[in-house]
Amino acid sequence: MKDFIKNQEPETKRVRRVAMPEHIDAIGHPLYKTIKLEITRRLSGGEWSPGEALPTEKALATHFGVSIGTVRRAMDELVAEHIVVRQQGRGTFLREFSHDLMLNHFWRVTRHDGSREIPIVQTLSFERQTPDPDVSKQLDLRARAEVFKVVNLLLLGGRRIMLDEVHLPCSQFPSLTHEMLVAREGTMFSLYRDEFSIIVICTDERLLAVTADRDAAKILDVPVGTPLIKNIRLSFTFDKHPVELRKSLLLTDGYEYRHSVGGSTMV
Repeated sequence: MKDFIKNQEPETKRVRRVAMPEHIDAIGHPLYKTIKLEITRRLSGGEWSPGEALPTEKALATHFGVSIGTVRRAMDELVAEHIVVRQQGRGTFLREFSHDLMLNHFWRVTRHDGSREIPIVQTLSFERQTPDPDVSKQLDLRARAEVFKVVNLLLLGGRRIMLDEVHLPCSQFPSLTHEMLVAREGTMFSLYRDEFSIIVICTDERLLAVTADRDAAKILDVPVGTPLIKNIRLSFTFDKHPVELRKSLLLTDGYEYRHSVGGSTMV
């Protein structure tokens, strides 16, 4: 972006002042929220790459025609949401969403003693289909839009522990194939990033207590009626745009779902 000052450039260099659109004040949103949204849109558009330094807060304030305090408040929220990271003496960077980071941040199944394992994933089915109304609504799909439905079986310690049903908008993953899923070396989120430039930054999850029906019991090799945790997870990229709906069934015999608030799951 030519208008911005890079962190390493001299402070004497100036950028063109850009006035905020007049409608921003008219709708009554806090100004820092508007700045945050604009920075997020630029991040999602690939203006800065993971690991690349963002312009200084001073340069951003000049560009948007606001105070440094307003920019700082917007950046504080992006830091809290793990979208960008501050490094003392170096600047602010778009977080690198590596395989290890994604695994540690989004894989929350542990043994009862808190220890974690990397699951072995078997893709049981892959098909393109018209979603039911609930899936379509949660993924904010247009009429007649299709999804890829992926069913995965996850094994831990040689045991069948989790059954995943994943729904992905075909419009956002147009070239996705069964072979790509099977051949991937990292997580599905890593695949989204590497092959489709889609970075998952946050999720919304609901946990329910259920029992295994006949189909789930057969796949998980447990009796019908076995207690399970059902996790309904909607994953978002920048601008809070949904990119994946996942419905998981977890066996609670030996394992549990653990989520630490405050970033302790991050690496």
